[in-house]
Formats: sequence, structure tokens, C-alpha cells
Amino acid sequence: MNTSQNSPGSKSETALVVYESMFGNTERIARTVAAGLEKTMQVHLHDVEHARPESLEQATLVVAGGPTHAFSMTRTSTRADAVRQGATQGSESTGLREWLESLPRGEHAPEVATFDTRVGKVRHLPGSAAKSAAKAARQHGFHVAAKPQSFYVADTPGPLLDGELERAEAWGTALGAHHAMPVHIL
Repeated sequence: MNTSQNSPGSKSETALVVYESMFGNTERIARTVAAGLEKTMQVHLHDVEHARPESLEQATLVVAGGPTHAFSMTRTSTRADAVRQGATQGSESTGLREWLESLPRGEHAPEVATFDTRVGKVRHLPGSAAKSAAKAARQHGFHVAAKPQSFYVADTPGPLLDGELERAEAWGTALGAHHAMPVHIL
């Protein structure tokens, strides 16, 4: 999906929002983050199955997110478990981990910001898909633009906890505002 919409003001900055979602919660967060980013940037939104590494060429910011499974990004086995639990979206073979691994290594122009969805009642347990994704992105040569963010669901299939969509939009707005600020060279 391409959500490139123009609104008043200059939108020379472009964000690529890439997400993995099994139950739809992470997709809702990704779409809401994209809505916040669209206030100041052009936005291209893709699930990991349709996001190609070439998409990075036009981006100044990459926002990548996925669900936390077993304290990290999903794996083939955890995605298969999600399908057994009733997940109807996503792919057992491709997730955020595989998408990041498909990216070329080396210095990248766009910065990256990462997010995840995770169960709220265990929010203090270690491990996070967002933190793992940020680490993988750094290893591929990206600079991290923001602290990894977690958004919370009531249980594995959801729903999102109250206020999480509002937090996601505010985070997207803040990311976009940061990237839309002019650089002053002294």
C-alpha cells in the first residue's frame, strides 16, 4: 500500500513503514504510525512480504515493526505457532527478521526507527522485537533515529490496549517532525 498523500507544506522527506502482523494488531499500529508521519512526510506503507530492499532508495526514514515472539522478532517456528493459535495474517516463511536480513550491509542513508507489539501483562519481561530489530538494523549499517517503542495488546491475539493507537500516532508525528526539521550548517 502506498499512502503518499500531499498536504500543505513541503514533504521532501519520505518514510518507508514496513511491518509484520499475524493477528492485525501490528498492522493497526503501523498504519497509525504512518498517519502520524504523513503530517510532515510522504509515506510508503508495506507489509514485509511486499517490501523490497530497493524501496530504501527513496526513503530518508525507515520505520520497521513486528510482534514480539519468544522475547525477540518472530521466527518461522513462532509464526507457525501463531497460525495454530488462529492468526490469519502474515506468512510463516517471511517476517521482519528475514526482511532485515535481506537488506544489503553497509552504510545506509535512511535512519531507522523500530517498534513492536507485545502482551501488556508481561511488559516488564526482557526481550523485545523492536530492540532486536534496531540491533539488526545497526548491524546492517543503519543509524537508529529513536528509542525502540513497544505497543501493548491484551493477549496474543489482541486487542490493542486502550490508548495505544493514540500513542502510536503521537510517536509517528514526533518521528516525522524530527525528520522534517531543516538542518542548519554553521
